[in-house]
Amino acid sequence: MVEGSSSNEDTPVAAPADRSRRGFRAWSRPLRWMAGLAVLLVLVLVAGLVTAVVVVRRPWPQTSGTLELSGLEGEARVVRDGAGIPQIYADSMHDLMMAQGFVAAQDRFFEMDVRRHATAGRLSELFGEAGLESDLVVRTLGWRRVAEQELTMLRPATRSALDAYAEGVNAYLADRSTSEMALEYTLLGVTGLDYTPEKWTAVDSIAWLKAMAWDLRGNLEEEIGRALTTAAVGEEDAAELYPAYPFQRHPPIVQQGGLVGKQFDQDADGTGSAPLRRPAPGGHRTLAALAAVKGALAGVPALLGKGDGLGSNSWVVDGDHTSTGAPILANDPHLGVSLPGVWTQVGLHCRTISAECPMDVAGFSFSGVPGVVIGHNRDIAWGFTNLGPDVTDLYVERVTDDGWQYDGKTRPLLKRDETIKVRGGDPVEITVRSTDHGPLLSDLAAVDDRLDAVDLTDDGLVDQLAAVGDADEGAAGDPWDVGVSLSWTALQPHPTADALLALDLATDWKSFRAALSDFAAPGQNVVYADTRGHIGYQATGLVPIRGRGNDGRTPAAGWLPDTGWTGRFVPYDALPHVLDPESGIIATANQAVIDPRRYPPFLTDDWDQGYRSTRINELLAADDELSVDDMGSIQLDNWSAIAEALTPYLLRVELPKGYYSDGQRLLRSWNYRQGADSAAAAYFNVVWRQLLQRTFADELPDVLEPDGGDRWFSVVSSILPRAADHWWDDVESEETVERRDDILREAMIAARDELTAKQSPNADEWTWGALHRLDLRSATLGESGIAPIEWLFNRGPWKVGGGGSLVDATGWDAREGYTVETAPSMRMVVPMDDLDRARWVNLTGASGHAFNAHYTDQTDLWAEGGTLAWAFSEDAVDKAGEDVLTLTPAR
Repeated sequence: MVEGSSSNEDTPVAAPADRSRRGFRAWSRPLRWMAGLAVLLVLVLVAGLVTAVVVVRRPWPQTSGTLELSGLEGEARVVRDGAGIPQIYADSMHDLMMAQGFVAAQDRFFEMDVRRHATAGRLSELFGEAGLESDLVVRTLGWRRVAEQELTMLRPATRSALDAYAEGVNAYLADRSTSEMALEYTLLGVTGLDYTPEKWTAVDSIAWLKAMAWDLRGNLEEEIGRALTTAAVGEEDAAELYPAYPFQRHPPIVQQGGLVGKQFDQDADGTGSAPLRRPAPGGHRTLAALAAVKGALAGVPALLGKGDGLGSNSWVVDGDHTSTGAPILANDPHLGVSLPGVWTQVGLHCRTISAECPMDVAGFSFSGVPGVVIGHNRDIAWGFTNLGPDVTDLYVERVTDDGWQYDGKTRPLLKRDETIKVRGGDPVEITVRSTDHGPLLSDLAAVDDRLDAVDLTDDGLVDQLAAVGDADEGAAGDPWDVGVSLSWTALQPHPTADALLALDLATDWKSFRAALSDFAAPGQNVVYADTRGHIGYQATGLVPIRGRGNDGRTPAAGWLPDTGWTGRFVPYDALPHVLDPESGIIATANQAVIDPRRYPPFLTDDWDQGYRSTRINELLAADDELSVDDMGSIQLDNWSAIAEALTPYLLRVELPKGYYSDGQRLLRSWNYRQGADSAAAAYFNVVWRQLLQRTFADELPDVLEPDGGDRWFSVVSSILPRAADHWWDDVESEETVERRDDILREAMIAARDELTAKQSPNADEWTWGALHRLDLRSATLGESGIAPIEWLFNRGPWKVGGGGSLVDATGWDAREGYTVETAPSMRMVVPMDDLDRARWVNLTGASGHAFNAHYTDQTDLWAEGGTLAWAFSEDAVDKAGEDVLTLTPAR
């Protein structure tokens, strides 16, 4: 028995090649032991539909009547509305948290169990070799070890909430077979998995916060990308491909204030300084090691987050801009798409508010985590977007088997051994080596030959690397090998869980700011509104202060003493914050927080380029009678900034009349909006993808090719006015020097052929939504490679509008195709004058059980741009309630 206690698309005509995502590849290998599942399906069909229905429905939750829970101190009531969303009422914090844990397990225990295996580096115990790549990375980073340390740092109230939540989960597990918990366990059991889930613990909840910190970790990919790009095209051209933030075109979040001593003062005149720049260590071995790290990190499955290409929108306006005279707050975080979605919706209400039971909150949480992460209580509302501070640094290290070089001397490497149990295979033994900077990620590639390094042989990159030489890696014949280590603030224990509970209980600006002072990782932009009419903004997160030899933009030389972190962090009170700005508008969309010319502390250079934030600010400033419906409409805005910049140039290109000019004809009357039904948007986006491939692929290796996101909006916009810019020339065509219009013409012709092959020869029949589809896939059995099993758990497609770096940010990756990779994971709008008029919607439904009515019921509404009524007061909750479950203490 396995005990829990052990520690495409088709390639289009003339289109860029679609490549499978490495993050999914581990899961998409057909698993040997899963072949029996196809046999099971045949047997079920033979046995009859009734048997199938019983098997599928057995894990579904009881949502009405009465249940006894051992450990409950008093009666708790769970009211579910028509979408299955629970609102929980109890008389003590213990019972409220315990009931939340029980209800979360009812709806999503398999997801919770997979998450805790993932964050402990134990996926291989359930899924065999398919989980090994992820487990190797997570064990190397030591997420579970850090979570265990953080548990000892928490306030007693937080620890009590976590323990009560765990009690509720364990009350659900008691006396239930795995077939009564999830259909997935039934199917895994048929394959021979003999498994009993271990009891839930507080550490299981804390560890998931590490996964979210990883998902929103900052500029790790940019550090590697800059180094490899510089090797490929040189420092000057690499700088063009990583443009600085355009402060003049896209204003930052905070446009006033500065530091006074160690505190930020929103009324001060800020002064800053230009950041130092230091080149990254070079050399063939260094760059090969960085490429190997890039390949190893790509092996982490999407269920633990993408870590790149993510963004979010959140804004708040004061009463001077609304129809009611009260603030309205809106939020839609953009994360990788998944099934079930990352969020759960819940209301948590003490029947009588008191010091012993002070909670009255509703919003979005994570399955497995007590409380509410984003939402509102009776006094305040808040929303998150990723601040994206530079909290990760890669260090190129000089290492031997047992030591590493620092300041001319050899220091011992720290070592620990890890054993990864692999279902159906032998255990994998690894030794994690660390310098003072952090664990050596470069060791991952040596552990398992399936962790392929990025291919450095294409496009002559290996020759370019050889030309760089090994000057920065020590003298010839020295004993040093090259390693790459990681410093990351989330690997330093901090009580972030304290912040979440305190935020749920905050009543005003002062207590809101005090709550967020413990929010260490991931660093967030947090917008605020209260029922008194105030609005505000607070930057959060632990941001390291670096030595003068490390600018945070590229990997640093670990052997030099001035490149490490100083051990100090930007003080919380020094982080930018503002209350009631004169404009009455605060919009955050991952743009720069503040101009460094007025603020000395280094936060990051790798901001989103600001297209979404500028558009949001324009829409908000244009109306001083904003309503809840208006805010929802802004969340769905699908106007494209790159379309406005590029389309005039496309319209000037001469094309053969008729067939090849049909797409150009669509652009003549286009308003740059990317609705699902738009033929012009379909044509434009295919042209955009072709343009990126034809402009940059000849000079960049595959691993560095454009994904089409906001950075590439800036890059292409900057070279469009220069018809003879060198980027337009195809260096592989030796006899011809291409100019801008040559590349645009090729892209437009190829786009016409691609759309003819994929959709129709009639251009008027094209639609963006037919290309830009949302497919929701289970991260485990939905990636099994067995079609009948995937059919059980996966849903879609939905044809959607929007696109990457638009306000309606349904992101796609130009290297892969047009399908939705990231999306608004939820949407919410909260009017502070009447909380019962708030609106919300989740990307998926409340349930994690396939075929349950609430598995993807909200997805249909989400795809249409709709939202659900969000009842908050007890009267409104009862009126909306369709099922009531009473939980009572066991006799």
